Amino acid sequence: MWRGTLAESAHRGAYVVVDADGSVVEAKGDPARAVFARSAIKPLQALPLVESGAAEAFGVRDDELALACASHSGEPFHVAAVTAWLGRVGLSVADLECGAHAPYHASSVKQLHAAGQEPTAAHNNCSGKHTGVLTTCRHLKDPTRGYINAEHAAQQLITRVLEEMCGVTLGKAPRGIDGCGFPQIAIPLRALAQGIARLGAPDRLSRDRAGACRRIATAMMTHPAMVSGTGRFCTRAMETARGKAVVKTGAEGVYMAAIPAKGYGIALKVDDGATRAAEVMMAALLIRHAGLDAAQIAALEALQRPILTNVAGRTVGELRPAPSF
Repeated sequence: MWRGTLAESAHRGAYVVVDADGSVVEAKGDPARAVFARSAIKPLQALPLVESGAAEAFGVRDDELALACASHSGEPFHVAAVTAWLGRVGLSVADLECGAHAPYHASSVKQLHAAGQEPTAAHNNCSGKHTGVLTTCRHLKDPTRGYINAEHAAQQLITRVLEEMCGVTLGKAPRGIDGCGFPQIAIPLRALAQGIARLGAPDRLSRDRAGACRRIATAMMTHPAMVSGTGRFCTRAMETARGKAVVKTGAEGVYMAAIPAKGYGIALKVDDGATRAAEVMMAALLIRHAGLDAAQIAALEALQRPILTNVAGRTVGELRPAPSF
């Protein structure tokens, strides 16, 4: 992070780019490092929703499927979509076990205050993922209560899918709990990259899983505003890439992306958890690997070297990739 002529702060991390077979295309740091992927793993967690037949049974649209993979900003269109989807499966916001927090979108916070309303669980950035799992529970006739617990059938199913997609055994992996209450399992960066590569290029998977992968990837690339929201990195990057990349953020400096045309997967982790550094890293890797044209590269340059402003709107610095990167 440059302020004037001084590099005021620096971030360090690791990344790996692999193909669908897991062969390393490019890496720095330790690709074997196990990390909690946090929300970056949501596209893989959404596979049972489609693969089980739940999405078809309840008429889940592609914009809703993108929302199942989202860390959304809690804008009105996100909240309305979650609420309507829950109603269609015979549930309500009260059935969400993610808790409530204020929208990430500043204007949406102001709208709530102006209306004298408090945020609900539908405003939680993970409410789409939770709604997707609840939909799967309804279809498979599993209990909807306690669906966030590691021993619940829904979470056991998700864990099996993660093992199969990432090519790992997770029985003894370190575990934790995500911000929304979901279990988190530590997975090596290289395995995460392989899992998301397979999502983007699933030709060697079973027919049902390949179909689920294609639908999820297409939904995210077609409805990028549902995946995050106005002005945010995932939305801007996928809008710019126009079908050339699936991009998903996670907390604590994690990002994952698929490059479908090349069969590549990208996973990265910033050591100090800084999202701002993870976004610069991901923008640089997309420029390098996503097969973008000149106009797309120029648009992503703004994400690779974001300008920093103070509260008065004056430019005070910028973020840049390190020269060695």
